Amino acid sequence: MANGEAFESITKAAGPDEAIILMGHGSRVPDAGKDMERVADRLRQKYGYSLVEVCFMSRIGPHFPEVFEKCVNLGATKVLVIPYFLHSGLHLVRDIPEMLQEQAQRFPSVVLQMGRGFGFDELLVDLVQTRIQETRSFRDVRHMVLPPNEMYPVPSGQCEFVPMPPEEAAKYRTFVTCAHCDARLRSEDAVRHAEHYHCRGCDPKGVWDCMGKDT
Repeated sequence: MANGEAFESITKAAGPDEAIILMGHGSRVPDAGKDMERVADRLRQKYGYSLVEVCFMSRIGPHFPEVFEKCVNLGATKVLVIPYFLHSGLHLVRDIPEMLQEQAQRFPSVVLQMGRGFGFDELLVDLVQTRIQETRSFRDVRHMVLPPNEMYPVPSGQCEFVPMPPEEAAKYRTFVTCAHCDARLRSEDAVRHAEHYHCRGCDPKGVWDCMGKDT
């Protein structure tokens, strides 16, 4: 065996080659992901996985970029992301794949694979039956005491979800590129000059047209 091959073998043995990340939706409720963390613990115990992490799309972290980086730093060369979701909605169809593709660019040598959501499984049928049986012993919902919304503030640096018509929301999803520094930003945060845009960092006063005549 060549020296380079021996070194590579030792390096791989020093940390797990494969990491598993369970990705949940995320919530403002601090302990909302505790059950997913218990599942991660059981995967380690029952199946012997050496590196199983959890992350959340939004709200209280940890979030995927930091957990992905952690796994790579621990030696993972392949990362399997398992969406902790029941249904194949927009998050599974678009949001999560888009996020993973963006983050994959940070570590070109690491294989990043996305699994399926839970969908249908006979095991879920039995679980739902268990929930049906236990629900029969619960009190009427009129007796439920709800915690105040103020107990669960939006995490710092994140935004509140505000209902609005699709045409109104569309402008907040439009991103443009600064013609000067190539930064990507929302169109409402940019300065428009004819057919191009500036970020506020390059054009704080909104008057400099780098592709036209300076003002």
